Amino acid sequence: MFEEAICSYLQTHRFESLNLKAVLFDMDGVLFDSMKNHAAAWHEAMKRYNLQMTPEEAYLHEGRTGADTINIISTRQRKTEATAEEIEKIYQTKSEIFNTLPKAERMPGAYELLQKIKAEGLTPVIVTGSGQKSLLERLNKNFPGIFKPELMVTAFDVKHGKPNPEPYLMGLQKAGVKANEAIVVENAPLGVKAGVAAGIFTVAVNTGPLPDEVLKQAGANLLFPSMMNFNNNWASFYHVIK
Repeated sequence: MFEEAICSYLQTHRFESLNLKAVLFDMDGVLFDSMKNHAAAWHEAMKRYNLQMTPEEAYLHEGRTGADTINIISTRQRKTEATAEEIEKIYQTKSEIFNTLPKAERMPGAYELLQKIKAEGLTPVIVTGSGQKSLLERLNKNFPGIFKPELMVTAFDVKHGKPNPEPYLMGLQKAGVKANEAIVVENAPLGVKAGVAAGIFTVAVNTGPLPDEVLKQAGANLLFPSMMNFNNNWASFYHVIK
């Protein structure tokens, strides 16, 4: 399975090898089991401003910048984009609601996987559409010694969020590697599309309520049912790459 997926990727992009040097991780739903909180916070914040967005829909927008998400909902319902002031108020409300919810736990299997990746001398990079300072600050606490501030791409760093490839292209740039020297680990269809559009081998981990088919249709090169399952299969996967 791993051999076939890697060979297909190499043929598609006309690369000779997958010379792995860096692993680019999404954060929410990959490293933290936080998407339930984001979904609930988006739903409640939108409702307070007379906009409709179900918690389930939040998973489909995962990875977009907050401004893009708000504008999509506003345009759908009001036939016009939100003003800059509205965007700021709605996102601030969403953040305040999010911060009242129970702290998201570390995703099972994530820390174990990161330790293996570091042990192999690979560089872990964060590429998130989140602007939640509360989660960003928790990275070092939950994953001590893993991430460096200069190897993080957040909503504050990019003009175009996922599914645009800009966040992952910036991740490559910060890590100093090429597309065939990295892999992406994502849980959201927009994030998968962004990784694929950047030309990077993209691993999907289905940690949410969406059907596997949604992630496959987004272009995922490999799909695992959880981070723990990916962790358990890491040795075999990395052996094939080497």
